[in-house]
Amino acid sequence: MKKKLIVVIALILVLMTGCTKTMVGEDKKRIENTTTGQALTSNIICRPETESLYNQYLANEKYMEIKLEDLPKCSEMKIYEGKSYNGLWVAIFVRPLAWAIIRIGQLVGNYGISVMIMGLIIRLILLPFTIKTSKQQEAMKELQPAMQKIENKYAGRTDQESMMQKSQETMALYQKYKINPLSSCLITFIQMPLFFAFLEAINRVPAIFENDLWIFQLGTTPLYGIKNGNYWYIVLIVLILLFTFLTFKNSMSSMSGNSEQQKQTKYMMMFMVVFIGIASIQLPSAIAFYWIVTNAFSVVQTFIMKKKAGK
Repeated sequence: MKKKLIVVIALILVLMTGCTKTMVGEDKKRIENTTTGQALTSNIICRPETESLYNQYLANEKYMEIKLEDLPKCSEMKIYEGKSYNGLWVAIFVRPLAWAIIRIGQLVGNYGISVMIMGLIIRLILLPFTIKTSKQQEAMKELQPAMQKIENKYAGRTDQESMMQKSQETMALYQKYKINPLSSCLITFIQMPLFFAFLEAINRVPAIFENDLWIFQLGTTPLYGIKNGNYWYIVLIVLILLFTFLTFKNSMSSMSGNSEQQKQTKYMMMFMVVFIGIASIQLPSAIAFYWIVTNAFSVVQTFIMKKKAGK
């Protein structure tokens, strides 16, 4: 198992190349979009299509990693580009996701709505895994008394033979209830690269962060929006906090363990909610829409599953 984990970590490190790079001028200060306040990305993967942003990039082209004329228009970007200055991370995750967002955005007429649709599509694709994980969490609750018996049986015994027997009995219990201890990590393992790919796509595809949704500019952070008098961005922060809290609360309610473990989990949950709330202030609004929609889907999904289970 350890060898497999090392291989997975190594693969992630190989893939995580070509991340967003902020454009910095000769004065060592970041160059910002004069409309949205967003720092310009030096390694964009397609050409801006609005005249104002195109001119900003053209004026600062010497700070870019590639010339504008060598980039395709965002609306004409292909899902795969044989000749690219980006790494595997962009080729496998960011570009296909960006391409899908752009194509859906062209169909619905707005990239903000497209981001939310893509978030829902991903959630639907992951639905079988989330259902399986939820069932395993319920099974973990059922076997908790048996697990406690094993803990009591080997309490205070630290010799190698006892530890091996304890491990064997625990694994036998997992097999009896058809539980895979690593399955609970699967959803997180899948979702995290997708979340960062969303962030990369929004930062590196100008067509997305040039767009608006209702009164929100997709490339603008809530902090910048509030500073400039648009207090509606506070609504995004509140919704992020609300659905993040509900998602973590649902996860905690399905966890097994003693009161001390649950207490620690509760503190960790509150810390994560606050941390995500603070982080959301400085992330593009497009990411806020993605986060709100996907977590709202998770909350509704959990409610339906519990209702079906008669809880």
